Amino acid sequence: MKTATVRELKLELAEKSPKELIEICLTLSKFKKENKELLTYLLYEKDNEETYIKDIKAEVEEMFLDLNTKSLYYVKKSIRKIIRTIKKYIRYSKQKETEIELLLHFCQQMKTMPYGMQKSKVLIGIFEKQIDFIEKKLPALHEDLQYDFEVAIRALY
Repeated sequence: MKTATVRELKLELAEKSPKELIEICLTLSKFKKENKELLTYLLYEKDNEETYIKDIKAEVEEMFLDLNTKSLYYVKKSIRKIIRTIKKYIRYSKQKETEIELLLHFCQQMKTMPYGMQKSKVLIGIFEKQIDFIEKKLPALHEDLQYDFEVAIRALY
């Protein structure tokens, strides 16, 4: 089966009735958990970004508390899983402020994790890569927000 382009899908969806669109959305939500999560964000959380960010931060903190510290290998795997989760939530939001705030929170949590980043070059590399990613996104923000985030980044070092 050949997948349609976004433009083709948009044209086809424009021709559907509201009832048919609801059926399509419900069908999509049944196939993948990510589809259901995205629909939940769009329907319930898009209008209240602060609560969305707060919920994700709480989830990230919980993931850091559940970190498997038996060996460095498991710590690295867990950290990468946390990053994947954060990136997924960032894709839902598409707002630069949300993206930077969540990545900064991740870096702050990484700095305070019980295992300690100093023990691994890989963990230091992951941390620095996220900081670089944040710094690349900063110029797209308003000057006041840029300053606030830059102060937060400096506090990490």
